Amino acid sequence: MNSTISPSRPPPMAKKVKHEMEMFGDLRIDNYYWLRDDSRSDPEVLSYLHEENAYTDYSMSGFKPLQDQIYAEMRGRLKEDDITAPIRRGPYYYYKRTLEGKEYVQHCRRLASNIGAPTSVYDTMSTGSDALPEHVILDENVKAQEHVYYIIGAFKVSPNNKLVAYAEDTKGDEIFTVHVIDMESRTPVGMPLVGVTSDLEWAGDEALVYTTRDEILRPDKVWLHKLGTEQAVDSCLYHEKDEMFSLFLAASESKKFLFVTSESKITRFVFYLDVSNPGNGLNVLTPRLDGIDTSVSHRGNHFFIQRRSDECFNSELLICSLDNTPDTKVILPHRPSVKIQDIQLFSDHLVVYERENGLPRITIYRLPAIGEPVERLEGGRTLDFVDPIYSLAMSVSEFSSSILRFHYSSMRTPPSVYDYDMNSGVSVLKKTKTVLGGFDSTNYITERQWATAPDGTQIPISIVYRKDLVKLDGSDPLFLYGYGSYEMCKDPSFEESSLSLLDRGFIYAVAHVRGGGEMGRQWYENGKLLKKKNTFTDFIASAEYLVEKKYCSKEKLCIEGRSAGGLLIGAVLNMRPDLFKAAVAGVPFFDVLTTMLDPTIPLTTSEWEEWGDPREKEFYFYMKSYSPLDNIKAQNYPAILITAGLHDTRVMYSEPAKFVAKLRDVKTDDNVLLFKCELGAGHFSKSGRFERLQEHALKYAFIVKTVKYGLKGRLQAVAFKYGLICEGHDSESFVVHRFMR
Repeated sequence: MNSTISPSRPPPMAKKVKHEMEMFGDLRIDNYYWLRDDSRSDPEVLSYLHEENAYTDYSMSGFKPLQDQIYAEMRGRLKEDDITAPIRRGPYYYYKRTLEGKEYVQHCRRLASNIGAPTSVYDTMSTGSDALPEHVILDENVKAQEHVYYIIGAFKVSPNNKLVAYAEDTKGDEIFTVHVIDMESRTPVGMPLVGVTSDLEWAGDEALVYTTRDEILRPDKVWLHKLGTEQAVDSCLYHEKDEMFSLFLAASESKKFLFVTSESKITRFVFYLDVSNPGNGLNVLTPRLDGIDTSVSHRGNHFFIQRRSDECFNSELLICSLDNTPDTKVILPHRPSVKIQDIQLFSDHLVVYERENGLPRITIYRLPAIGEPVERLEGGRTLDFVDPIYSLAMSVSEFSSSILRFHYSSMRTPPSVYDYDMNSGVSVLKKTKTVLGGFDSTNYITERQWATAPDGTQIPISIVYRKDLVKLDGSDPLFLYGYGSYEMCKDPSFEESSLSLLDRGFIYAVAHVRGGGEMGRQWYENGKLLKKKNTFTDFIASAEYLVEKKYCSKEKLCIEGRSAGGLLIGAVLNMRPDLFKAAVAGVPFFDVLTTMLDPTIPLTTSEWEEWGDPREKEFYFYMKSYSPLDNIKAQNYPAILITAGLHDTRVMYSEPAKFVAKLRDVKTDDNVLLFKCELGAGHFSKSGRFERLQEHALKYAFIVKTVKYGLKGRLQAVAFKYGLICEGHDSESFVVHRFMR
């Protein structure tokens, strides 16, 4: 502990510059509008952000031993030298390798001893003395040496396994450069594609299809690039001029077609490109019909179409022939209680990823031989899982194989990769992420509870805790996470960093509030637009339930949300600040009304179908009634930590910056309010794996110490420096003890 006595340091107080905004006769005044700098280079703005960062560092300096301890714990759980479960592509195994002490991964491959697609779940890459040599295709550690931020957003291998195209972002603004290299020699092939997205697919072995964005960073054009030619002569396959729609790419499992989807929040239509003749351009597969959402796969002489509408809100599955796409037939009808999340096609099987009662599942159907008619699907086989709550994710599998690969985890089960033989029903665990430091999954209990919302709706809550530390008598601290937007599912998965809370006696919980997709499409519809407040009241009801059932008390209840989940945190802090001890908001969407009134910035136009268009009076006043920045009050707030990224293009750094400045000026308590803006990152925080652990360590040190000591404002660091609390004698430490926003 630093024993130097330093004077107290007041927090930064941003200057006020009156900025008036009027609409529908309603006048709003934003005294901190000047903090928005689209160029992110204004010296005065940057100076203010530096002041905030310095104040956060100062305020947390007394907690540095704990922060370092938590960081050491998290890093100590990592098996730093490891490989991912190899994926078979033709004659090669592809995988990623991490090295001890290195921030980034190596992309590798190894020639298989047998040729062809895997035929058995026991098919495994040899790493012993008989193994063929490993080839490092790309080492991100070398590429990242000259950059503060480095991330690869796409790594696409050509069909003939000779080339790879990868997209890199060196700033965090999600504007990518695509490089093509020969995999054996690692030499460049042609010139890079600049100013593109990471959405990238091969069209045969000699052409790429990619997308670019307009001035508000909306993916609006799809291009065909022939290797060896200049980007300037690439042909535009489609230009989406409707500002509500964005373009995305997908390759069929058969690799015979590429699909270009144009989608808004409620409508999606699809074009297809024949990979064998990419010069022929796009063909319409499903037409644009307002409110109809379609996605497509291919097998043999059929397209399989997943279709959602107001009537079939949880989707139905249709089929049509390649030469008569308008003539569709339903093969898996709509079921009101079961949502079709996605499908995956194989030469002999169809895998349907579904959701029912808040949990995902996998159902497998055997298909007739390619060329024979496909009738209504019946008699599917559903896989069983051990944990009461869990998460599932698709993985790349070989189309011609009968081996399904999928990812599984739960709140106590580390990420695991399984190969499942769809013919025999045999399942083999291929890899479970190693967690060092004495981790034992049997020490933890997972469960699901249900809170009752004000309108009677039952809200699922996923919970995990350490059974030998938690008492469940109201004295335990609890960390509650929420999101609830875009129909995204925050399924109960393994959060390795959270072990530093769980092993200190914290309970970790996730409230699956409306606006997400956990309980099906209607769950989403009932938490958006003019029903958005259900998201916030669901979260409050979940928190109150956990207090009522003595999982915790108000004095030990901490909450977190990121991005659109940060909006959730900001809204509930204004509504019920008395309910929480501490809050963390990451890259939070705080300035909803001002942002959604500005069509010149990213995401606004495409998200009017998510939040509403405030140029309409009803939406304007509804959004104003919950927008966190507009609803800050002169009241007591809990301790708060807010983070942002200077180069974030999804939520501008200025939204949390303005919220912090206004809250400091208005709130009536002296609880700590900290703001940390990463000046070399964007929406997804720092890029290095150890750097991200530092951010988690800061967050958890803030939470632990706030719950434990509840120190006030700038006095907390002074208390440590004067020896009022001695970090080195913390005898109670083991007793008390994841294109949208």
